[in-house]
This record gives sequence, C-alpha cells and structure tokens, in this order.
Amino acid sequence: MEAASGGGGISCRLEFAVQMTCQNCVEAVQAALQEVPGVQVLDVNLDSQSVLLETNLQTEKVQSLLESTGRKAVLKGMGGTVPQPFGNAAVAMVSGPGLVQGVVRFLQVSEEKCLIDGTIDGLEFGPHGLHVHEFGDISGFCDSCGDHFNPDGECHGGPQDLHRHAGDLGNILAAADGRASFRMEDNRLKVYDIIGRSLVVDAGEDDLGRGSHPLSKVTGNSGERVACGIIARSAGLFKNPKKICTCDGVTIWEERERSAAGPGRRAASQPTPHL
Repeated sequence: MEAASGGGGISCRLEFAVQMTCQNCVEAVQAALQEVPGVQVLDVNLDSQSVLLETNLQTEKVQSLLESTGRKAVLKGMGGTVPQPFGNAAVAMVSGPGLVQGVVRFLQVSEEKCLIDGTIDGLEFGPHGLHVHEFGDISGFCDSCGDHFNPDGECHGGPQDLHRHAGDLGNILAAADGRASFRMEDNRLKVYDIIGRSLVVDAGEDDLGRGSHPLSKVTGNSGERVACGIIARSAGLFKNPKKICTCDGVTIWEERERSAAGPGRRAASQPTPHL
C-alpha cells in the first residue's frame, strides 16, 4: 500500500452537497466533471442540491473540481460501488498543537480492501508516520491512545509486509504548504475493527521496521505524536440528511469554515454571550 494523491486503484461512490440554485449551476457542475479521467457522474440533482459520482480520485481533488465552478461543496457520504453493510464507513477528525488538523475517512469497499482517504494540514514538510492505535482515548492528547493496533501480536512493519501491525499504514507526505493529501488501500485493516480506536500522525518518517534503532520494530521510530483523533462511525451514501444544525444554527455550507466546537462554531447571526 502506498499513499497517493492522484487517481488509480479501486473506485468508490461519493455523495456531495453542492450549493446549486438553478439549472445553470447544474450545467456548470456537469461541465466541470465531464470527461475528467477517473470520474463518472451518476446524478446531479438540483432539488436536493446533491451530486453523486463514482471515482478513483482522492476526495479533495473531486471537491476542488466541484468548487472550481464557484460553488461550495461538502462531502456528505461515501460508499462502495456495491452495497455494503452499515458500519463499513468511518471518519477521524485529527488535530494537534498549532494548526495541525485534518479529516481521514475509512471505507470497507470489500472484505479484502479498506480504502483510506484523507487530507491533513499544518504538518512539517516531508514524510510522517500514520497509524491506527488501540485506544480511542485522547484525554491525555495522543499519549493516551496506547500502542499501535496489533490484535495479532506482530512486530512493526510496512503496509506491504506479511508481518506488521494491523494499524501500520506507512507514511503520508506533506508538501511545502504543510498539506498531506492521500488515498490508499489496505488489505489488513477492517473498518468494523477500528471504530472507537484512534488515528495518530507522527512527527517524522516511519522506517517501516527496517531501521537499526531499538524502536524500529515497535513503532517505526517515527518520533513524537503530533496529531490524533478518535475513529467514529460515519455516514454512508444517502445516510446524512443534515442541512442545518438545530443546536447552533450552522448550515452545512458554513460548517466547513468553522471549528468543530467552541466560540468559533457559532453562526454569524448568533451573538457570542458576554461572560
């Protein structure tokens, strides 16, 4: 398994909410996606402001294509090309000190294949180890996430190795702007095994168990944990009807611009109370 930011590999279906208000919007969206290698448009629905497509491209690239039309787009659901049981999709919202934050999605597209798709910002330029850890506990930041998820008692290794931790996902590569965008397939990880656990990003490169350092066979000697998040069950296709959050008035379009919690979460029309 190798992290990739482009196309190639197994296809999945993506359901986007797109801010469309007229037939011209529909035509603009269709034109942006038409004849793009690796993208097949299945439906563009003005009434529900939704776009359904099948693709082998990374989610961020598809969203960029949609937003190149000048319209906001938000991923609402992700699914396989054939129906999968409920609980086969998960998401981790990872964050760390400073500006490190991102979203990583997991989709069990078949019994043999788990698709992992993510974008993480605020990282130092270069490779960073990525691992599923055994505990979904971030009360002590990433230190309370435990060790790598390793139900088979294996030594640490790389994603392609016969002997490896189930949670060993190798490295992701952050560009000069601090963003790591990736799409990878794994034949060991199962989504239904990792819901409730955690995803951790490390400061440095994972040596995949091939180094001479004593930690090589345990952690990959990839340094401190710089970001983490709990892996939670997420919406599959057509499972997320949300348009507005009734608790704080934040719409699906505003949500991507706001923090997950705290004062920055409140809708612009809702005044911040005086303390």
